[in-house]
Amino acid sequence: MPSDIVINCSHALKDKDLTISFAESVTAGKVISEFALIPNCGSVLKGSIVCYDVSVKTSLLGVPQEMLDEFTPESAEVTEKLAEGLKKLIPADIIVAVTGLAAPGGSESDEKPVGTMFVNGLIKDVPFGLRLYFDAEPEQVMLKTIDAIADYLLKHLPQ
Repeated sequence: MPSDIVINCSHALKDKDLTISFAESVTAGKVISEFALIPNCGSVLKGSIVCYDVSVKTSLLGVPQEMLDEFTPESAEVTEKLAEGLKKLIPADIIVAVTGLAAPGGSESDEKPVGTMFVNGLIKDVPFGLRLYFDAEPEQVMLKTIDAIADYLLKHLPQ
């Protein structure tokens, strides 16, 4: 069951006649899945691309390999580029891209520990970026990230 904040966000998007699409790495489709559980979401959701593997980030969403090498796949810079690529593939009023480290095994470091998440996107072509950190189990990191996305969107939707 989606959280109240996700439900409220979905309803606000519908009320404002806005559409949304996602590029999901770490969340592997969980963001759109949460939004898809809400009745009458069909007019809001455009789609989602799961780009968990680096090859999908480069081949489909246009992230240069040099950028991945310089910043790592789990970075604000790469997440911003994912959002740009998504806008070309699944145009929507709101574009959201998510990368991060919900569990060990990625590019974690002292400056970027497990639990660090990056969200970048566009709201009516206005860019935004979030760096989040949650000290929690992987599924909770993802759910808290989804709530943070919904909360951010609710506070920044066009009037």
